[in-house]
Amino acid sequence: MNTIYRGRFAPSPTGPLHFGSLVAALGSYLEAKTQNGEWLLRMEDLDPPRESPGAADAILRCLDLFGFEWHGEVMYQSQRHDAYAVALEQLHEDGLIFHCNCSRKALQPFTLYPGYCRNNRAHNKQGHAVRLLTLIEHPTIQFKDRLQGEHQQHIAREVGDFIIRRADGLFAYQLAVVVDDAAQGITEVIRGSDLLTVTARQIYLQQRLKLTTPSYGHLPIAINHNGEKLSKQTLAQALDPKKPTQQLWQALAFLGQHPPQELQYDTLNQIWLWAQEHWHWENIPPHPALAPDLSATTQ
Repeated sequence: MNTIYRGRFAPSPTGPLHFGSLVAALGSYLEAKTQNGEWLLRMEDLDPPRESPGAADAILRCLDLFGFEWHGEVMYQSQRHDAYAVALEQLHEDGLIFHCNCSRKALQPFTLYPGYCRNNRAHNKQGHAVRLLTLIEHPTIQFKDRLQGEHQQHIAREVGDFIIRRADGLFAYQLAVVVDDAAQGITEVIRGSDLLTVTARQIYLQQRLKLTTPSYGHLPIAINHNGEKLSKQTLAQALDPKKPTQQLWQALAFLGQHPPQELQYDTLNQIWLWAQEHWHWENIPPHPALAPDLSATTQ
């Protein structure tokens, strides 16, 4: 029996969706739909200090207004702490984690974590970060990204012992994303290429936790005139929910799909029909590109 394709979109509720968010959502959605698969939603609300009040609900409303349809209930990482704790306990039982109270100042001279606290194996120490032990004898992580090609990284030599639970008690993204992709049965992760550099350590964690590794495809990120990735920090312009077809058209064009000019003035249903009928993964350019000026569609 063939495994059903399962993709996902996992925004962080730090602010409204912007054009870069739309590109990631659209690419993952169309890849899932054109393979008769399921597209799931996950809210990565792991870091309350960085979140904007009401942003999670606003993201869901925006996706709905743009015509995205997701499978099942939305997963919220803020409700998943027990699952992350179970994974942490498994790593502890396997002797693969340690507690670290090194300050940023102490670690500033080093490119990789120098191993000061590696012998600190006491469990659940308050106020200490938890690091994953990375071993020289573990093999190099190798994977072929569907868009970005072959990649490899030896975690111990190139990354070092990385944090999977912060000193403030919050679980780190690397652990949460691995546990949640497995829980949701994700078969392929389609996301922005800014996350390509952390993929090897996620695969490393999957291997340590004996979880299945999905396939990966990293889309080109949208950048501003300063060469910065669009984000709340770089003051990215929010999507206008009143102009979904024009902005979907721009995202399709950004992803190399060559939508006809007149399509942006058609109905939402028609643009989605066209997008699913004409979606070609091989047309997507791999490199970052300048985001379009959304003001042309929001006047």
